[in-house]
Amino acid sequence: MNLNKENMKKIYGLIAFAVLLYLGVQNINVVLKYVGLVWGLLLPFVVGGAMAFVLNVPMSFIEKRFFGKIKEKGGKAAKAARPVSLVLSIVFVVLIILVVILVVAPELGSTLVTVVKGIEESIPKAQEWLEETFHSDSQIVKWANSIDIQPEKIIDSAASVLKNGVDNILASTITVTKGILSTAMNVGIGFIFACYLLLQKEKLGVQVKKAAYAILPEKVAKYAGHVWSLASRIFASFITGQCIEAVILGSMFFVSMTILRFPYAMLVGVLISFTALIPVFGGFIGCWVAFFLILMVSPVKALMFLALFLILQQIEGNLIYPHVVGNSVGLPAIWVLVAVTVGGSLMGIVGMLVFIPLVSVVYTLFREWVYGRLKQKKIKVA
Repeated sequence: MNLNKENMKKIYGLIAFAVLLYLGVQNINVVLKYVGLVWGLLLPFVVGGAMAFVLNVPMSFIEKRFFGKIKEKGGKAAKAARPVSLVLSIVFVVLIILVVILVVAPELGSTLVTVVKGIEESIPKAQEWLEETFHSDSQIVKWANSIDIQPEKIIDSAASVLKNGVDNILASTITVTKGILSTAMNVGIGFIFACYLLLQKEKLGVQVKKAAYAILPEKVAKYAGHVWSLASRIFASFITGQCIEAVILGSMFFVSMTILRFPYAMLVGVLISFTALIPVFGGFIGCWVAFFLILMVSPVKALMFLALFLILQQIEGNLIYPHVVGNSVGLPAIWVLVAVTVGGSLMGIVGMLVFIPLVSVVYTLFREWVYGRLKQKKIKVA
């Protein structure tokens, strides 16, 4: 190896990196403390970036479909197209959240009341059946007769537990208030930052591109732009595809349950649409909640609902999801499962949503690198 000026720079860089890495490992607690501090400062902007990415999908659709011709003509109307599209996108997302809350929450509350009443009515019947089935002096009958479930007492006990919990929480009012204010501030700053990003996204994109080419080597800056473009396209396609798939699946449940006269058709349709936003496992979460709701009305129809769910899930998994979502991110099914599992373990539901497009980006870049290496080596693999 020639110890010229360029190679010496590389050696010095490696030595400096090794020293910094050693010092970082030796003082890992200090490093983690400062990493946490930096993360706390950046959190509002990370939240805002996530909001902007989600809102950009409906905003771009509205702007392109409804204001495309107006923007081509120019003028004041063209300048107003972006803000109007952003406002409509925000209203659209808020309306979806409100619909889910207003449809699901009342039904769940009424079902809970029905469950409590059903338990109250079932206890005497169960006791009577046990007395008829077993002898009157049986220990089972004595135990059954000793059961005394009173919903009022259960509700009072639950209220007492909640009251004690609230009292304990109020004892640390300062901590709670700081947490609420901090969360509200992060969300508020993030929302403002998201609006700014969306209103100025082309201008900011040009500025970031100029800065990247000024700071980084041209080859690295070009590759970074390629990665960002790929990630942006895949994430947007994934969000769009996942939302379309969720609406289709929820509509299938609503229509089929209405035709078969199942209870809670509208509620289950909305619930399945909402939980289906979680890849792979979301539909099953909605299924078990819906099964519990229908079980309180009719056990037979609850079992029929499970059969209906399995049929519709097969149709969705084999026909709808691969075409609507799978093809949009270009990720094989096995890696979708891996991404959902790892993402859910690390970050919960948010991880499930983020890791599929993230793994898809890594998968696409790795595939490009493999094909490039094979092309360099002039190797063709069947």
